[in-house]
Amino acid sequence: MPSAGCLTPSQPGIPLKRRASGIRSSARSPRASIQNCLTTRSSMPPDEARTPTPFEEPRRKSMMPSLPRETIISIMLFAAVWQGMSYLAPSLGIPAFAIPGLGRIGESLMKITPIDVAVTLGRVLLALFVSFIIGIFVAVLMYLSDSVERYLRPMVRILMAVPVVSWILFAVLWFKGVEFRIIFVLVVVCAPVFTVDALDNMREVSRDLKQMIRSFRPTPFQFFYKLMLPAITPGILTSWKITLSLAIRVVTIAELVGAVTGIGHRLSVAQELFSVADVFAWTLVLVVLLFLLEALIVQFETRVLRWRA
Repeated sequence: MPSAGCLTPSQPGIPLKRRASGIRSSARSPRASIQNCLTTRSSMPPDEARTPTPFEEPRRKSMMPSLPRETIISIMLFAAVWQGMSYLAPSLGIPAFAIPGLGRIGESLMKITPIDVAVTLGRVLLALFVSFIIGIFVAVLMYLSDSVERYLRPMVRILMAVPVVSWILFAVLWFKGVEFRIIFVLVVVCAPVFTVDALDNMREVSRDLKQMIRSFRPTPFQFFYKLMLPAITPGILTSWKITLSLAIRVVTIAELVGAVTGIGHRLSVAQELFSVADVFAWTLVLVVLLFLLEALIVQFETRVLRWRA
């Protein structure tokens, strides 16, 4: 019950003279009245802690990704099965070098040369950026003109249908520079993927949104920057994830032919030496490199598309 010194409405059942005397006593000792009010307020139960809304929880999870427990268990099981197969290989008639143990694979990992990893990473990133620019440019042209789309779409489909091995052979026969061969193969494989994905995402933008923004009479740049770019960003980021894994596989095959540096070249050397442990080690490096790049894209996607959380 609040004290007499606090500002409270008149309480029924208490005589007026008693209430007046309480008011006079509180007026004579304001310090005691304030202390009494603070004591009364401190005795009240504390407010309940604010629980996070359902819109905040996914954002916190996405900003702090962690390795799932199931993934760790799966990796440990695979490592255990592989180690067991390495022990049983001689009894099954399989050469011992064909299934090396984890110890030998670890020794090969210690011999990994960072310069080859950096060279392969640089080739992939350069080719992806060039492919992205070409793909978006062609997609915008096809979106703005139906006649251009009718001419270019069959060519894009043909480029996507050609096998990677054929592009590598064409590059070897057409160009002398090794670096240009590798970049050419990566661009000609990845750029059509960006083109098709970007064009499909542009086509899926709502017609009502297009008519609404055209009512403000925007310039072509404003129309693309204010409407089309935010609308196609989720699809473009998904396309980056897909094309990244494609580029990692293609660059390895392209480096097998003529390259003297890079992970693909090291895989070729390991194949010539019949070193399965080295092949396994460089393959692990490729997988880890892909996971790290995808994690960077996911972090960028989380920041850019935080409005979806």
